[in-house]
Amino acid sequence: METTIFVKTLLNSCPEIALFLAIAIGYGIGKIRFGSFQLGGVAGSLLAAVAISQIGIHIDSGVKAVLFALFIYAVGFQSGPQFFRSLGRQSLREVLMAVVLAISGLLTVVAVARIFSLDKGLAAGIAAGGLTQSAIIGTASSALEKLGLPLAQVQQLQGNVAVGYAVTYIFGSLGPIILCVNILPWLTKRSIREDALKAEASQMGGVHIYAEGEQSALPEFVGRVFTVSHSGQSINQIENTSVTIEQIRRNGSPLGFTQETQLAQGDLVLLVGHRANVMAAGQLLGPEAHNADGMDIVMVQRDVCLSNKTFAGKTVAECVQQLSPSTRHGVYLLGINRDGKPLPINDSLQAVLGDIVSLYGTSSDVQRVAAQLGPVLTTSVKTDLVFHGCGLVLGLLIGMIVIRMGAVPLTLGSGGGALLSGLLFGWYQSKHRTSGNLPTPASSLLVDLGLSGFVAVTGLQTGQQAVATIMEHGVTLFMLGVVVTLLPLIVTMLFGRYVLRYDNTAIFAGALAGSRSANPAFGEVLNKAGNSVPTTPFAITYAVANVLLTLLGPLVVAFS
Repeated sequence: METTIFVKTLLNSCPEIALFLAIAIGYGIGKIRFGSFQLGGVAGSLLAAVAISQIGIHIDSGVKAVLFALFIYAVGFQSGPQFFRSLGRQSLREVLMAVVLAISGLLTVVAVARIFSLDKGLAAGIAAGGLTQSAIIGTASSALEKLGLPLAQVQQLQGNVAVGYAVTYIFGSLGPIILCVNILPWLTKRSIREDALKAEASQMGGVHIYAEGEQSALPEFVGRVFTVSHSGQSINQIENTSVTIEQIRRNGSPLGFTQETQLAQGDLVLLVGHRANVMAAGQLLGPEAHNADGMDIVMVQRDVCLSNKTFAGKTVAECVQQLSPSTRHGVYLLGINRDGKPLPINDSLQAVLGDIVSLYGTSSDVQRVAAQLGPVLTTSVKTDLVFHGCGLVLGLLIGMIVIRMGAVPLTLGSGGGALLSGLLFGWYQSKHRTSGNLPTPASSLLVDLGLSGFVAVTGLQTGQQAVATIMEHGVTLFMLGVVVTLLPLIVTMLFGRYVLRYDNTAIFAGALAGSRSANPAFGEVLNKAGNSVPTTPFAITYAVANVLLTLLGPLVVAFS
């Protein structure tokens, strides 16, 4: 008893301990495998928080709001360019997913309420908790006031909304995680990670993106040292084979040279260029030198943002010709990236302002070309907090906007506003790469800590009430909440699989999580995917579902 009192006093004195303890324990639980099933860190954090909450802990709701805003803004920022490219007719599948879930959710709640003779308050509460759409509490409570019932009866029904919500909310958060992360891959017979990599490769035009610590065994650009076997060849003759001579050593000493310099037998020559061209040019010189101390030089790869208007609209071949031979000497084009997507390089490809041009060469050579094209994008570990602070402020302001359809208030809420702002700021930053830096590790931390912290605070706040209400009212309400949580998701999943013909599990999982506005499930899908592929379908369905599910409150009151 004394130990329990001590722990309760400690955690209430510093509720941050309870928060991070829930995350730590939750991620530990989430790593445990039961056959092919793995709960995951987000669901684990929720369960750990519910268990810790039984001690009796008070934690401010502002913490939850901040953590969720950071999570959803970072997700939107990562996916902004891809999201806006995806809008259009191709988004119809995602819209239909959200519509089907909202309709099946309404029908399920009304059917459950009538079969089990639930009053309108409990029905609305189960809808709010089982579908984890807290806004239903507000819209349903407003609708109850307009039924013309005595005030005492209205207040009792409104209290039952809270009871139904408290009992069903925990599984309402947990159920979509299990279904999206475990059941869906079983249905499609493909893993989320496998299909996320497949979709990423397709979006990147087939270009393989190497992970940290990976590199090609056959790099595209190489440097090789060759020993000249016979005299008489000029520098210009060798470089006409699309390679660059970077160094010459004669009699053990560096040799200054021009295009007209003649090579002599025994010279050591460092060639740099495309691997095939270097090997072909080496055959004209002589055998490759395997011991060439002192011949190495430092090569760099730099990304340059095309901002010089004189190159806009011109083909790659025209851009190359516009640069003088002395300017472009020793510099090679690695690739062109537009809106986060690599483009196939060919002479007819037209340049667009804002293109990211990857150049390879010595530092001085690359800087010489960059001076003609635009600013070099420097990699920084610093986050542009001015840019992203403004992004979060704008998102939260958007979330405060309320539009009324009759008596029904429609709003994106802080989550929807932060997501929209993140998408917009991510798109803007892709067009103006010199501002708004957010390093990938920093973004990943915001996503992981923001989501796990959000669900942990939710568990700490509602866990004790949920367990107590179940003890008081029995497990019937809880089980009805399970039905309301799972049945619409299953119907929507089958609709997506067999009617809409989703064949990519990662994209499908993102759309399914978004159609339920299931943020914890989406976070776990992201963890499984290992990239941002599920974000675009989630963002589309989330925006539609946030409106449709909010409208369920007065509809449940009307039909139950």
